[in-house]
Amino acid sequence: MGFWYFLILFVGIALIVVGMLNKDVSRSVKIVSMLLIIGVLFVVISLIMLLPGSSNIIAQLLQIN
Repeated sequence: MGFWYFLILFVGIALIVVGMLNKDVSRSVKIVSMLLIIGVLFVVISLIMLLPGSSNIIAQLLQIN
């Protein structure tokens, strides 16, 4: 499972880098902002999932017994 969390982390970092490097503001302001938001969300989710005990927290949030 850790492989997928690292994959999400790297995809999130890549989206943040693409969003920051794209300077064509006139055409793609919405696309750049969405890339940044999605990238940040991917990084945060993957870092949370890599923490010890995260499976217990997710099980409680989803109410899995």
